[in-house]
Amino acid sequence: MELTRVRVYVAGVCSLIVTVGVARFSYSLLLPIMQDGAGLTKLGGGWLASTNFMGYMCGVLLAASLHNMNYKYNLHRLYLILSVVTSAAMVMTNDMVTWAVLRFLAGICASGGFIIASGLILKWLVNNHHRAELGIHFSGAGLSIIVTSLLVEAMLTISADWQQQWLALAAMAAVFAIPAWLWMPHPFVDGKSINTAKDNPPTKTFTLLMMLAYFCAGYGYGYAVSSTFIVDIVERVKSLQGRGGLAFLLVGVAATPAALIWDRIARNTGYLKALIVAYILQGIGIILPVINASLPVVIFSALLFGGTFIACVSMVLTMAGKFYPSNPGKFMGTMTLAYGAAQIMAPVSTGYLTQALGSYDVGLYVSTAVVMIGTLFLYGLLNIERKSMENKNINTKAKILIG
Repeated sequence: MELTRVRVYVAGVCSLIVTVGVARFSYSLLLPIMQDGAGLTKLGGGWLASTNFMGYMCGVLLAASLHNMNYKYNLHRLYLILSVVTSAAMVMTNDMVTWAVLRFLAGICASGGFIIASGLILKWLVNNHHRAELGIHFSGAGLSIIVTSLLVEAMLTISADWQQQWLALAAMAAVFAIPAWLWMPHPFVDGKSINTAKDNPPTKTFTLLMMLAYFCAGYGYGYAVSSTFIVDIVERVKSLQGRGGLAFLLVGVAATPAALIWDRIARNTGYLKALIVAYILQGIGIILPVINASLPVVIFSALLFGGTFIACVSMVLTMAGKFYPSNPGKFMGTMTLAYGAAQIMAPVSTGYLTQALGSYDVGLYVSTAVVMIGTLFLYGLLNIERKSMENKNINTKAKILIG
């Protein structure tokens, strides 16, 4: 059983490296390289990022609409293949429309690692009486940043162009897709789905406020603004030119253990309190490069960003498993739709602001403000749950949320 659990976690981590690291995060690393070598404009870069999130949204809608877990399992396998194919196909043209289609398909694939794989793993953990937490799984998101960053930097040392970079990433994705394909747990045993836990759904008010808070996360910090443009933000500072890849690598270094650490924090304090602290730290990480663009500050900013953004996703999706252990994808899909809507909006608005003003500063100010608004929604949820505890006996859901 212990060996099986290790294999399940390895499958999840490898799934994130393929569907998120290569199909999604690698674009952040290649953005300045494609701008220099392929004639991609900053506005065009924003549009490509947005088409990626549009695809992600469609992938989330599809995952949320599918109730047959066997279909989801097979869909995850299809996404592994498409992640490799869409990355390799980027080298075939310089046409923006074709690139947009490929980024759209890659965005759909990203939902495979975040939503489908998370649901399959969480369901397996619950059914096998393990702690229902996704920290180990989401460490794969940070690890995916590390491995893609190292590969891109290694390719740069041999003067690889943007096309060779995409091909190398596709080859790496093909390798990591093997354990993700073989070891991802199937949701059925002997032809039947196992359900050993009772659902404990949140109220409609909770769901609405949580969606608003998560929307703020998606716009303010997600992959939309800080992750997509962080390499380019660093490269635009003369004193930091050539350090963009290092900044992105540090994001991955901080993100890899972050979800595990925040799992433990949330276990002791409650998920809402942990999320509030993470949001505040995230906001600080976003705004720091505007205040001071020195290398130490940028490094600290990257570490703060990496140490919180995946952790927030992990905690919210772990909550989904605690509310709906029989079908975690239900709440995951609802929350991720709110997150994804913000991700579509943010890159384009950031691209327009940057092109108009010649600086990322305003976009980062807006991002920080949105994250802080998100903390207000979380405080509202915290107060609602506290009042609920005062009026009723402490229940399992209250213990999960506020400790």
